Amino acid sequence: MKKFVIPKWMSGTCAGLAALGLLSFGLGLIWQPQRAWAAFLIGYYFWFCIALSGLFFVALQHITGAAWSATVRRVAEGFIGYIPVSLVLFMVLLFGFSDLYEWMHHPMGEKGAYLNRSFFVVRHLALYALAFFGGGWMIKNSLLQDQNGDPSLTQRNARIGGGFLLIFAFLFTAAAFDLIMSLSPHWFSTIFGVYCWSGLFFSGLAVLTLWAIFLRKSGHLDKFVNENHYHDLGKLMFAFLVFWGYVGFSQFMLIWYGNLPEETSYFLVRLQGGWKAVSVALMIVKFVLPFFFLVSRFAKRSENWLIVVALWFLGAQWLDVYWMVTPTFFETPVFGWIEIGTFFGFAGLFVFSVGQFLSRVPLVALKDPWIEVALKHQQ
Repeated sequence: MKKFVIPKWMSGTCAGLAALGLLSFGLGLIWQPQRAWAAFLIGYYFWFCIALSGLFFVALQHITGAAWSATVRRVAEGFIGYIPVSLVLFMVLLFGFSDLYEWMHHPMGEKGAYLNRSFFVVRHLALYALAFFGGGWMIKNSLLQDQNGDPSLTQRNARIGGGFLLIFAFLFTAAAFDLIMSLSPHWFSTIFGVYCWSGLFFSGLAVLTLWAIFLRKSGHLDKFVNENHYHDLGKLMFAFLVFWGYVGFSQFMLIWYGNLPEETSYFLVRLQGGWKAVSVALMIVKFVLPFFFLVSRFAKRSENWLIVVALWFLGAQWLDVYWMVTPTFFETPVFGWIEIGTFFGFAGLFVFSVGQFLSRVPLVALKDPWIEVALKHQQ
């Protein structure tokens, strides 16, 4: 199997994007600090979720005993390479709390026991601990299996994965509440964690698909990944596209029907002025159009078409995060070089850190007990 080495053009592009992000964010802090921190939060949350989605995918494949994914699972494992970088970026985000979170300045009554800086940090660090130790444990076992071929390591990862997903459900829900929902501390939605999780897996599958296609086209996975694997990735993307639409509609419908002021305030802001157009665009861009883009069998098996769809998915997910964050601070949509530069700065760091991880390990778990089944995978 051909060893992956980060191409010079990729490392150079990533370095350029990181520099662009730093410059955009730095100048934004001078010009419009609250807007700069909002853009930073969008980039931080977006790429952190994608990194977590890789670990979620790994745990899910282990507990379900999925055979087809054995040839692409190592790519998803590579997403852990971004976790240490994301932790550093979280430490930077702490300096923007005063510009982002209203509860930093006003007493929150009973909510104050939950919404305070110290407890926020503890909850978030607990999620990082789960990613490092839980996700890292599964990946360590997978890499050890590359050496000794012990099938019991697969069974061990299934047990670890079950515990990982259980704890992940609570900690990621808390992270979604903390990072995004607490921007409007008087608003609440019990379905919000599920809504955010659907976006996490939605976008993570898109990035996994892009990496798998890139590595196959570059000759690294050409003998291990075929159109049948693309088909399964496409089916998962389509499934979570529909799931996101279902959860999003359920959240909106239940809150609107209940018509309680503390709940409807969130949507009222997003259905007024220029934000109404963004809300309508989100429904079309993230559900209606991609539904038809991906519904056919051909779309799920065409390599070039999947690239287009996966990139579209990422753009739609960015619009969703932007829609969740920015109306908190601005009555009309704001979009420009601060948002673009900061976002692509995070993108450069993500791609480079994942590429670095993949360059240090075999790209396929060749001694996985399911590898032969995965290689012969057919639809």
